Amino acid sequence: MAPSYDYWLLDLDGTLVDVEWEYTRTVFDRVGDRLGRPFDDEEATILWHGLTGSRNRQLREWGVDPEPFWRAFHDVEDPQVRAEATYLYDDAAFVADLESPVGLVTHCQSFLTRPILEHLGIEDWFDAVLCCTNETGWKPDPTPVESVLSDLRVRRTDQRGVLAGDGSCDVGAAWNAGLDAIHVDRHGPERRGHCVMGDHRVRSFDELQLP
Repeated sequence: MAPSYDYWLLDLDGTLVDVEWEYTRTVFDRVGDRLGRPFDDEEATILWHGLTGSRNRQLREWGVDPEPFWRAFHDVEDPQVRAEATYLYDDAAFVADLESPVGLVTHCQSFLTRPILEHLGIEDWFDAVLCCTNETGWKPDPTPVESVLSDLRVRRTDQRGVLAGDGSCDVGAAWNAGLDAIHVDRHGPERRGHCVMGDHRVRSFDELQLP
């Protein structure tokens, strides 16, 4: 792969890193205990990876109020345990070799993201990091993307940029901000039940062919 973009933005969870299943299962067990509503393995997988798109929409379809769900979810997560359960995808190593500006735009909260980056030793991969909140907006809203682009000080008029992520929200955020989109579909459309189309669609960054 020979990256031809002038700047890169990347998602974190499911794109560059993931967590061991045992951690995911434990988190959903604890959340289920707090809400009085258990989550089976299929539901936990769908929500963790956002396989059906909007997690809040999926929660509502299951009759779960998103606000207490996310409050419980964040309460039960331990940053250090989460970091130690997180692993880096082998194909993500190319980011370390990028000589162009690189930004991280993630829905993973700051209290979790920082320990993950430190534990994996990849803090220096990124020139700007933004953890989405209600104040910054959430992908596919382009606002958090544009905020990172401002921090990177890229010239959007004559430079070509891309956002890579594993969810439809990443593709939407890229296009809404006027960037190319790379969809890294590590689960496949058969698992999602639908196909997410980007300017590039790959199972691994190793498959990415850029002009």
